[in-house]
Amino acid sequence: MTRATDDPTGTSDEKILNVDVSTEMQDSFLEYAYSVIYSRALPDARDGLKPVQRRILYMMSEMGLRPEKGHVKSARVVGEVMGKLHPHGDTAIYDALVRLAQSWTMRIPLIDGHGNFGSPDDGPAAARYTEARLDAVALLMVDQLDEDVVDFVPNYDNQLTQPDVLPAAIPNLLVNGASGIAVGMATNMAPHNLIEVVAGARYLIEHPNATLDDLMAFIPGPDLPGGGTIVGLAGIRDAYETGRGAFKTRAKVSIETLGPRKTGLVVTELPYLVGPEKVIAKIKDGVTAKKIQGISDVTDLTDRMNGLRLVIGIKTGFDPEAVLEQLYKLTPLEDGFSINNVALVDGGPHTLGLRDLLIVYVNHRIEVVTRRTAYRLARRRERLHLVEGLLIAILDIDEVIQVIRASDDTDQARTRLIDVFELSVLQADYILELRLRRLTKFSRIELEAERDKLREEIAQLEALLGDPALIRKAVSDELDEVAEKHGTPRRTLLTEARPSLAGASKRAQPVLEVADAPCTVYLSTTGRVVRVDREETEELRADGLTAPVVASRRSKHDAIRSEVVTTRRSEIGAVTDTGRLIRMPVLDLPAVPANSVQLGAGVKAGDYLSLDAKREKVVGLVSLDSTVPIALGTAQGIVKRIAPGAYPARPDFEVIALKTGDAVVGVAQHSEEDELVFITSDAQLLRFFQASVRPQGVAAGGMAGINLGAGASVIWFGSVPDTGDAVVVTIAASTSTLAGADVGTGKVSEFTEFPPKGRATGGVRAHRFLKGEDTLTVAWAGPAPALAVGHDGAARTLPESGARRDASGVGLSGVVGSVGAARRS
Repeated sequence: MTRATDDPTGTSDEKILNVDVSTEMQDSFLEYAYSVIYSRALPDARDGLKPVQRRILYMMSEMGLRPEKGHVKSARVVGEVMGKLHPHGDTAIYDALVRLAQSWTMRIPLIDGHGNFGSPDDGPAAARYTEARLDAVALLMVDQLDEDVVDFVPNYDNQLTQPDVLPAAIPNLLVNGASGIAVGMATNMAPHNLIEVVAGARYLIEHPNATLDDLMAFIPGPDLPGGGTIVGLAGIRDAYETGRGAFKTRAKVSIETLGPRKTGLVVTELPYLVGPEKVIAKIKDGVTAKKIQGISDVTDLTDRMNGLRLVIGIKTGFDPEAVLEQLYKLTPLEDGFSINNVALVDGGPHTLGLRDLLIVYVNHRIEVVTRRTAYRLARRRERLHLVEGLLIAILDIDEVIQVIRASDDTDQARTRLIDVFELSVLQADYILELRLRRLTKFSRIELEAERDKLREEIAQLEALLGDPALIRKAVSDELDEVAEKHGTPRRTLLTEARPSLAGASKRAQPVLEVADAPCTVYLSTTGRVVRVDREETEELRADGLTAPVVASRRSKHDAIRSEVVTTRRSEIGAVTDTGRLIRMPVLDLPAVPANSVQLGAGVKAGDYLSLDAKREKVVGLVSLDSTVPIALGTAQGIVKRIAPGAYPARPDFEVIALKTGDAVVGVAQHSEEDELVFITSDAQLLRFFQASVRPQGVAAGGMAGINLGAGASVIWFGSVPDTGDAVVVTIAASTSTLAGADVGTGKVSEFTEFPPKGRATGGVRAHRFLKGEDTLTVAWAGPAPALAVGHDGAARTLPESGARRDASGVGLSGVVGSVGAARRS
C-alpha cells in the first residue's frame, strides 16, 4: 500500500511512503478496539460506570444540580459534558443520560428526570425538551471527591481534570447492572437488590474467605426493575460462579374474572426491558397467523396512577392456564437474559463472578475510606498547628503587637515572630493575618475548645488509619447506612419452577385443556407455598420408590406448616394472622415434582399474595370445598370453628372478629375425631375435642379456648390427628437475650403424656424452665417425625423423643426458628 503526503520542501507535489497493509490494519484496528473497550463500552468494576456515565454524574455535580435544586435542560448538561470532558457526539451523551434516569432500566436511577424520558417501547424526547438533576442516590456516587479519595486525570485537551473513578458509596455495578458492546467482547449484567448486595458485601468484609454459597444466601439472584418472575436458578449460579450464565424471566400474570362469563389474564409486571406494546404486537401477529388460540381481545389499561395493567381476554371454553403457557412460548411474556459479567479491573477487561465483583468493590471502598481518613487527618493536623500558634499569640498578645510594630516590613515581622515565640512559618503568617476581633477573651476560649476537639479527632483518625479492621468496619457501617436509607424491597420473585414450552420445538402444539387433576398444596414453616401434582406422586410409586426414600431427600424448607389436598382447577384459602382469608387459585402456584420434596422451590406466600410482611403473614392453608369446619386459634386464647359452605364469594374476607391486639396464630381443618391443641408462652398445653366448639359464621368472634396466665400468650395452635405417633416439641429460652442469640433448650415428648382437659381451662405444664429461662420461643404438636429448621431454612437437630411432659429441655446445636411436620407420600 502507498500513502501520499505533502512534500514540505516543495520540490514535488507529493511524497510516496510504502506501508505494509497488514501492519497498518493491525495497528489501526488495535487502536480503535482499545479506545472502544477502555473509553466507551465497558464499565469499571469499581464504580460500575462507563466513562460517559461517570463524566455526566461528575459534571452535574460540578454544576450544582443537586436534588434540592431545580431541574435544568438536559441539553445544557449534554453541552457541558461534551465541551469539557467527553469529546464525542451529543447523541451518545444524551442516550447515556436518559438511561441513568429510566426507572425500568436502572434498579435505582441516578438521575431525576423531568419530562418525556421514554418508555420500554418508545424513545425519549429531544434533549431540548427534557430536564434533569441528580437523584439523592447519585450524591453517594460523587460524595467526598474533594477529600482526595480518588485520582484525577486530565481531560481530552489537558485543560481540566476529571476523576479516574468515582468513590461510589453504593455497589452500583451489581445494583444497576450494565450493558455494552465493545470490539471482540461485550458485557451484559443484571440489576440486583441494594439491600441484598450490601448484605453480601458486609458478610464478605467480615468473612474474607466466604464461599459463593455463603454469598448467595444473601444475594439469591437478580432483582429486575420491572419485577416479574425468574424461572430456574441454575443459570444464575453459573453466572455467579463463572461470570457467564442465562435465566428466563416471566411476566407476573393472574387469572381474573372480567365479567359474569368471561375470564382473562391480567399482566401487571413484564420481563426486563419488555414493553406492553411489544407484547400486544406479538399477540396480534400470533392470532393473525393462527399460532395463538383462545385470545378474544387485548386491552392496555396502563396508566401512571395504577402502573402496568395488560388485560388479555380468554375465549369461552379455553383453559386460561393453557393459554398462558402458549403465550409464554410465543410472546415476550417469557424472555431470556444472558449474563456476561465483563468489566474493567486494573485497566483491563475481566470476566467476573459474584465473589470477584464484591471483592473489587469492597477493596475500592477500603481504599476510598483509607484515603479519606488520611486526608482528614492531614487537614486536622494543619488546623491544630494553626490553632496552637494563635493560642501562643493571644497569651502574649502585647508582645506580639510590639514585635510587629517594631518591624520594618512583613518579612522582618515574620522572622522575629518565629525567633521570639518559636513559631513555624505557617503560624507566623497566620498571626500576621489575624484580625483584631479574634483577640478577645471569648475567642481564646473558643480556640482552646477547638484545640481539644481537634486533638480528639486526630486520635480517632490515627487509630482508624492504623487498624485495617477498623477501616473495614467503617466501610461495612457506611454500606449499612446506605441500604437502610435507599434500599427497597425485592421486586422479582425467584422460583425453581419448570420453564415454559419456550424451550420446546416451535412446531409443538400446546395443549389448551389442562385436566383438573388431584394435587396437594404445601405451606412450609418458612412461609413458602408450592403445588405437588398427585399424578406425579403415583408415577413415583410406580417406579418403586417408597415413602422413606422420598423422605430422605429432604433439604431446606421441608418442615410443613400446613397442607391441603385439592385439585389443580380449584381455589384454596390462605388464612393470615389478621384474620383474613384470601382465595388462592391452585393453578397459579409453582409446581414441583413429587420426588424432589423441595418446598424451597416454591414462592414466599407473602410475596405471592402481595402482603405487607411487617403487617400480615400467612399462618395456614384451608380447603374451601371441604365439608369439614375450619378451626382458628388466636394469641389471646380464642378458638373458633367456621361452618363449611358459609364463605362469601369475594376474593378475600374476614373469618374472625379479632379483639384489639389479638392475632391468629394457627389454623386447622381436620375431622371431628382430632383434638385441638393450644401451647402458650408460659409452657402450658391444652388439648380438647373439636366437638366442644360449635361452628359459627365468618362474622363471629369465637369463644374462650384456653385460660392464659399473666403476661402469657398462645404461640402455637392446631389439631392433632389420632394416629398414635404424635409428639410435642417445645423450645425454651430467655426473654432477656436478643432474638436469635439464645440457642435455648428443647425437648420432644409423646403427645399421650398430656392429659386432655376441657375447653376454657388452663391446660397442663409442657416444659420445666431451667435457671434463666422464662418463655417458650417455639412449640409444635403433630405426627412424628418433627422437623426443625433455622431462620434461614437450614435443618436443625432435635432431641430424641420420650421426655416427660414437664421435664426440662436439653441444649440444642443451633437456633431453631420453627418446627413442622414431615411430608408424607
